[in-house]
Amino acid sequence: MLETLFKLEQHNTNVKNEVIGGITTFLTMAYIIFVNPSMLELAGMDNGAVFVATCLAAAIGCFIMGFIANYPIALAPGMGLNAFFTYTVVLDMGYSWQVALGGVFVSGIVFVLLSLFKVREWIVDSIPLSLRYGIAAGIGLFLAIVALKNAGIVVDSKETLVTMGDITAYPALMAALGLFIIVGLAQRGINGSVMISIIIITAIGLLIGDINYTGIVSTPPSLAPTFMQLDISGALEVGMLSIIFAFLFVDLFDTSGTLIAVAQRGGLLNAQGKLPRLGRALVADSTATMAGAALGTSTTTSYVESTAGVAAGGRTGLTAVVVGLLFLMALFFAPLAAMVPAYATAGALFYVAVLMISSLINVAWEDLTEAVPVVVAAVLMPLTFSIAHGIAFGFISYLLVKLFAGRYKDISPSVAILALLFILKLVFFN
Repeated sequence: MLETLFKLEQHNTNVKNEVIGGITTFLTMAYIIFVNPSMLELAGMDNGAVFVATCLAAAIGCFIMGFIANYPIALAPGMGLNAFFTYTVVLDMGYSWQVALGGVFVSGIVFVLLSLFKVREWIVDSIPLSLRYGIAAGIGLFLAIVALKNAGIVVDSKETLVTMGDITAYPALMAALGLFIIVGLAQRGINGSVMISIIIITAIGLLIGDINYTGIVSTPPSLAPTFMQLDISGALEVGMLSIIFAFLFVDLFDTSGTLIAVAQRGGLLNAQGKLPRLGRALVADSTATMAGAALGTSTTTSYVESTAGVAAGGRTGLTAVVVGLLFLMALFFAPLAAMVPAYATAGALFYVAVLMISSLINVAWEDLTEAVPVVVAAVLMPLTFSIAHGIAFGFISYLLVKLFAGRYKDISPSVAILALLFILKLVFFN
């Protein structure tokens, strides 16, 4: 049956390799079951319900990717997108989390349509690489400042906007220790370094009495507080258009980049260097996003950590299915997830930030018309505390610097259209 479903022999693999690949991938991305509930709880959502939604959305995404697209690519609610959901859409712009979930759902529908009608390729191919790098780095910087804020290392200041907090305080020390543990384990090639660090820091908090022990295993919490609570009508307001676009845009490039990275690592590209069944993989991603929004979590996307599973031998959708089964098993560890404090996940957030900021190495710094929009997008995301604003100013600055430099041929129609739409949004709907 497995051979018929996943064509194991055709991909030069076997059940053992696929299971090992699935376990490896799960260990590298399982931190999301701790981080996502703590992140969305700040938006007013029920921690236990978000924990269940996170596990279920990840399992659904993995199953669809495995059975329909037959790729060893795992999915779960995405980092950066959950921060945008909480800090920008809900806390900064004042929308309810129900409306924000509606925006995630609508972005999933648009993603499906773009994939079915081949518009996705036109958009992805026409957006400059520099802007993609700048947006990825900006999200990384955004996560970094969130991590430092959660740890109390950076605090607000009336005189200087931000300043250093009490770095000798327990949360700051534990956050720093968590980061060092992650780096040490990752550098030694140990899978699951992020999850191990979160568990160690939480255990230390339990030992010294900073955290109340509530158990490790139990029946899953109720999903009722978030299930089908999305407000689609509220998400269709004019002011939400840029937010929906931001959800869509980040997911679009995150997914595209992940698919290519995993395919290259596993030798899954065809002779023309393209990914077979790309449409199915994209539909799997967008469908998982819609399912996640209905369950009660932010955008579900493909995880680049899947490359770890591919490196361990995973080559087919069976690897993704194994990851999905492990996420279902994780449903019974809700008490452990609920005990994880913010400072235990701060190190994880900062580590993910480092990985995302590293994309700046690919920027053509000698060309100012490419470098300036990158810096504008990357810097304004954390300083305006808004991923959407960073994306908008990145596109606008790209259009303007190219025009002033006389580099008209570098401006693709899609960039010009998007930049003008962002200008209209900032002028009339900000």
